[in-house]
Amino acid sequence: MNQLLEKIIAHEPLTESEASSFIHGISEDEYTTEEISGMLVGIQMRGIQLSEINGFRSALLALSLPIEIDASDAIDLCGTGGDGKNTFNISTTTAFVLSAMGIPVVKHGNYGVSSLCGSSNVLEYLGISFSEEQTTLQQQLAKTSICFLHAPLFHPTIKKVASVRKNLATRTLFNCLGPLVNPAQPAYQLTGTFSLELARIYQHLLKNERKEFTVAYGMDRYDEITLTDDTRLLSKSQDTVVSATTFGIPAVSNSDLFAGNSIHEAAKIMVDILNGNGTHAQQQVVAANSAVALQLYHPTVPLKELFQETHSFIAGGYAKHQLKKCL
Repeated sequence: MNQLLEKIIAHEPLTESEASSFIHGISEDEYTTEEISGMLVGIQMRGIQLSEINGFRSALLALSLPIEIDASDAIDLCGTGGDGKNTFNISTTTAFVLSAMGIPVVKHGNYGVSSLCGSSNVLEYLGISFSEEQTTLQQQLAKTSICFLHAPLFHPTIKKVASVRKNLATRTLFNCLGPLVNPAQPAYQLTGTFSLELARIYQHLLKNERKEFTVAYGMDRYDEITLTDDTRLLSKSQDTVVSATTFGIPAVSNSDLFAGNSIHEAAKIMVDILNGNGTHAQQQVVAANSAVALQLYHPTVPLKELFQETHSFIAGGYAKHQLKKCL
């Protein structure tokens, strides 16, 4: 550990092998809480490197609970979090909308660490039970077009650092890894990052890991498509910029995205949107994210047309029964 810390302090990148050994060391309880905290803070201050993400990711997947469900046509919607914006659960709401439209979703998620309410917080509050049983998950996917993979159930290493991350209360390398370590490895992915540098790393990694994908980075540092400003979209073959005008609507304000001050408030926002009772801005943001996800399956359909379809679907309340089906 001392050698790894010295490299971090000297602003030297860890090799892929060294990064992998760090994760395995956590798994085998080789390090103290202070040593783990020092590494997480040091890497965050210096900035994570491609070789490190490769090593961390490969180790976490190797140590994860094996899962065999058919994700060959499924999508994951899991952002890094850590943007500090306290937005409502956009990607989780989008997951319910897409699944209601018949798109299979295998959603990877966790409790909030640097934010008030992660996807697992709001889902658990609403009564959804998490399971690692493959038969259960496959049945959920077949019945409702959606299943939830709660990260600590599949990644013992992530569970071991939960208290360290909670005490640090800031984003760490595990935020960077969350969207990359879905144990089912779905063929499609819409994800967001809190930095452009990380978005480019994701683009490089996912080219060989997904059938199709889009990485979103909000120019105002959101890890979602928010319609508050321009959003950079990086995919296998494109690097484009979209904004509210792309979808034919005015920009929304930052306050329109606020999740509230409690899990109860965040959950109510999601339920209201699914019922067709969300605010106009909330519905538009979820529709925009849903449209970008749908374009992965229908690349020749214009984004504005997909937005109009998803917005009508949401505003009409056609996703309102989806949550109940998952209970």
